[in-house]
Amino acid sequence: MLIPAYNEAGRIGETVKAARGLTGVSEVIVIDDGSADGTAEEARAAGADRVVQMPVNSGKGAALAAGIKVTDAEVLLLLDGDLGASAAAASALLDPVIAGHADMTIAVLPRTRKSGGFGLAVGLARWGIRKFTGRTMQAPISGQRALRKEIIERLGRLDSGFGVEVGLTIDAIRMGYRVEEVPVELSHRSTGRDIGGFLHRGRQFIDIARALMLRMRGHESRSGRARR
Repeated sequence: MLIPAYNEAGRIGETVKAARGLTGVSEVIVIDDGSADGTAEEARAAGADRVVQMPVNSGKGAALAAGIKVTDAEVLLLLDGDLGASAAAASALLDPVIAGHADMTIAVLPRTRKSGGFGLAVGLARWGIRKFTGRTMQAPISGQRALRKEIIERLGRLDSGFGVEVGLTIDAIRMGYRVEEVPVELSHRSTGRDIGGFLHRGRQFIDIARALMLRMRGHESRSGRARR
């Protein structure tokens, strides 16, 4: 299991403890993405098998790549660091992949009454995935997912920042892997409508747009070669 975390002191401990109790999880690896608080120390105290500390904040894609380098697991469970005790429900993601019913599962979280943003990042991600794969996803930017490690090994890279989930979904579907969405009773901290929240969602939007542009250029390049 890989848990990328940035400034999650106060939540990461609960997340790790819940994750350690999941059936089928052999190790819990927390990647501290250059946190300025006690995220790494709290993760260790909670029983994380390994804590990888990034020297500087490098973004979610880079944090996950660092975690993948140090695990031998053939099936990866990716969880956000702020799930807290609700991480205990993540076995619903892991089971279909271990059983061979899916190659990647993506969590669809329960709807909350209030949303922090206006849905621009989610809308862009949903549009992009539909454009490149024909699939309309309920949770296009969900970071809670399980997948076969071979998917990432075949890709050879991950998108930077918050574009990692959209890129993974598009590429896995286009390579013919079975990608399924699964309702899971997980909950995490939502960003508010303050400056910090808007900056966070702005970064999400930019990273998702960058991931889609990379695939657009690749598509146009292949189309150009085909016309020749």
